[in-house]
Amino acid sequence: MGWSEIPEDVEDVIRNELGLSRDAKNVDPGVLYDSLDVALPIRPDLVFQESGKLFFVEIKGTRVTLDTIGRMILQRELWQKEPGRPDIQLVLAAKTINVREESIARDLDIRVIKIPWAISTPKNQDYKSTAMRISSEKSWRVVTRLLKEKSTSIRQLALRENVSYAWTHKVIENLREQNVVKKDGGFVGISDVKNLLNGVAWERPMKNLEVGEIPLSFSGTHSAAQEITRALKEQKIKFAFTAYTSGGLYTSYAVRQDAVFIYLEKESIDQFKENFGSNNEDSIRAVIYSPDRDVFSDVHEREAIVITSPAQTLLDLAGLGYSAMDLTKVMVEMYAGL
Repeated sequence: MGWSEIPEDVEDVIRNELGLSRDAKNVDPGVLYDSLDVALPIRPDLVFQESGKLFFVEIKGTRVTLDTIGRMILQRELWQKEPGRPDIQLVLAAKTINVREESIARDLDIRVIKIPWAISTPKNQDYKSTAMRISSEKSWRVVTRLLKEKSTSIRQLALRENVSYAWTHKVIENLREQNVVKKDGGFVGISDVKNLLNGVAWERPMKNLEVGEIPLSFSGTHSAAQEITRALKEQKIKFAFTAYTSGGLYTSYAVRQDAVFIYLEKESIDQFKENFGSNNEDSIRAVIYSPDRDVFSDVHEREAIVITSPAQTLLDLAGLGYSAMDLTKVMVEMYAGL
């Protein structure tokens, strides 16, 4: 407890998980205690109030211990000693929590919320962010290989992706701390896909790579992608369709029909607009991304459309967050066969 400042993104995650409206009041614990003449030695990090109910939130980034849970229960017992006080729901928001502690917390009616591991946090606070980025090129190769193999050893992951054992081990340990990966003897496997995808969405949002949107002079997304592919290949311009466009082609899952999603080098964007742009604002659009890594060397072609690799497509879909979650989950389910 005792945070001097709660990051907005952490607060937003907690609000969303609790299903609170944007109007739910954020109450200063000190002011609340003073107004109710409460002199407890333990205060929550965050308090929400909605519809007459209070949510007492404890935020932990390091491992949750039994002592953490014990202090929360003590807080509730002391609070409930005085009649007439509003009902409270204890909430434990943590980056990392072991299975035993999570089970005990839930048995004691403590709501457990997992904070995505990629959210940055204030310095000198309770939890620490790691310098390792799971969405980096080298780390993501390890992650996607594990998705493909489902269960394998760290050594095999390193060998198959030509990544050092030390780096692979660091990636896996990082994900184990976030309860994304579980270990069974000498083998490891993904145990929490949702937490993995949420973390990537926070760490590498596709919105940060977006450089523009333009209306296109085509009537349909599929024909647009095919014609753009043919023209850009002739002009020897580097490009690759991604996100909904490539994900739909890999999975045959119904996707958005109002836009195509494409990587272009910045120096090619003006020419792309000149070749394919339209003044019709009601036409389909091209959402253009500037790559933060080499996305052009390992491209595939499906139905005469050049698309990013399965690994890059999955990373980009995860970076779209909740709006693409259904398609992203389908990609994960099918990934081993792509």
